[in-house]
Amino acid sequence: MDNLTLTVVTSLIFTPVLGAVVLLFFPSENKPLIRWFTLLITLLVMLPTLWMAMPYSEQLSFQTELAGVQKVIQVPWIPSFDIQFFLGIDGISFPLLMLTAVISCLAMGASWTIDKYVKSYCVLYLLLLAGMMGVFLSLDFFLFYIFWEVMLLPMYFLIGVWGGPRKEYAAIKFFLYTLLGSVLMLIALLMLYFNSDLRQLSADQLDVAHVAAWDEAGQRLTSEAYKQQLDEQKYPVHTFNILALQQLGQHTDVFDQAILAGKSIQWWAFVLLFIGFVIKVPSVPLHTWLPDAHVEAPTPISMILAGVLLKMGGYGIVRICYPICPDAGYDLVWLVCSIGVISMVYGAFAALAQKDFKRMVAYSSVSHMGYVVLGLGAWSATVGNVFDPISWSMGVKGALFQMIGHGISSAGMFFMVGVIYDRVHHRDLDKFGGLYGKMPVYTAMAMLLFFAGLGLPGLCGFIGEAFVVLSVWKLSGALAVVAAFVVILAAAYILWAIQRVYLGPEYRGPHEDELSEITPREFLIALPLCVLAVVLGIFPSIMFRYMDSTVDQQIADLTEWTEEVKYPRLRAEREAAQVDEDEVASKD
Repeated sequence: MDNLTLTVVTSLIFTPVLGAVVLLFFPSENKPLIRWFTLLITLLVMLPTLWMAMPYSEQLSFQTELAGVQKVIQVPWIPSFDIQFFLGIDGISFPLLMLTAVISCLAMGASWTIDKYVKSYCVLYLLLLAGMMGVFLSLDFFLFYIFWEVMLLPMYFLIGVWGGPRKEYAAIKFFLYTLLGSVLMLIALLMLYFNSDLRQLSADQLDVAHVAAWDEAGQRLTSEAYKQQLDEQKYPVHTFNILALQQLGQHTDVFDQAILAGKSIQWWAFVLLFIGFVIKVPSVPLHTWLPDAHVEAPTPISMILAGVLLKMGGYGIVRICYPICPDAGYDLVWLVCSIGVISMVYGAFAALAQKDFKRMVAYSSVSHMGYVVLGLGAWSATVGNVFDPISWSMGVKGALFQMIGHGISSAGMFFMVGVIYDRVHHRDLDKFGGLYGKMPVYTAMAMLLFFAGLGLPGLCGFIGEAFVVLSVWKLSGALAVVAAFVVILAAAYILWAIQRVYLGPEYRGPHEDELSEITPREFLIALPLCVLAVVLGIFPSIMFRYMDSTVDQQIADLTEWTEEVKYPRLRAEREAAQVDEDEVASKD
């Protein structure tokens, strides 16, 4: 761990925190200074993140060929419970870190319209940014949970104070749903912690998991020395290390030994974690907080909510649920995939039924995030004797790309809705029309972003959806057909909205005289989103090159687990069942 890596990685979390503290000393009446300072802080988070994406620095750049965790920061925090300040980046988290940094900077630019309690807004905004970056960087489950909770209160107040007419209702609903998911996650966290046993891992597995301990002189022990100390019980045997929990879930049976209501601890942990994460995605039937939160939230917070926060649910599933609890994920594949497909279909039909422009975009998020759940759940190796890890790899990569693509298009769509709302102060689809003639530049950019959300080939929304549909084919042709059909529904509500808002004969709502062309500030926010939507649609390899090594390694690990653990177990169960049937038949 060199000083440059330590400084840059930790700055992604602590720069916003320090910025929030400094803002407390700013005069509240100097709103322009507060806004510019907050924008500067978001730039100081975005620039090093983008610098790591460039191949200019061998020391600092993200190494795309490495499958494991890099840029590791590991410091003892609460040694008696083996809780560490453990940060790291890999091909799963790095694209989401870039997305968070970019969307947060653009959303701060969109916050210029916020005029009430500006200093408080900016302080909470920076704390929210710190929590989001912390979630994607954390490799200690306890630390992950803390950052997950850190996001809750800032978002609650950002909706509840700066939202629309029903802001209190929306904020409380968001808080309660998210808190429910957090409680379930905490229960699963404790179940895994108290059933973990680092003594079951070899020295090599401890090394892969970056499990660390320090002697009394502050020197880090080698994996072999730590293994010996563990066997002698000189260090805690339970762990919150996410990478170590993955090794335990895939190479030992420590999470299968305890049985609760006929199911293993691993099974229950998967279910609890999955519920907690799909609340954040969100998936049907735990999605109802999202439309209310989006409708009432101010435009920049809707951008953050759709562009980043929803992705944390998918990130938790791929980072924690499947690698730690593969047996349960294998058995519950139909449940996970069914939830994904139901969310896709329900969200699309609900979007078709909306009269509120922003609520329509919110339901479209429910539908498009269903692709993420379906892609992560499409473990096609579970279909009879068919074993096709390539399809699951395609599903995971498609789901991750869908999170990035949807983060760009959804943030753009919510921003474009906000631009119009700031002028005419309503979102009634039936009262719009003819905006193309009054705002041609704005309309062109809005239509591009809406087409990206539709999944038009050549734009960022297409690649992820296509990969997910292809990946699920060998699992179930019926699910694949339904998933493909949802694209038609998406085209229906997107094209209908475009026709009603931008291409109608004339504007029929109030404040028609306020319909002015997009401002330079608004243009500078929309332009990067439009460029990213096109670039990622035409050159998806730009993003895949960061994901490939890590996802391929995770698929290889789970493929090995399936071949060495699950299939022999299934064969043994079938043979035992056949023996029982033969014994019954012989007695008859």
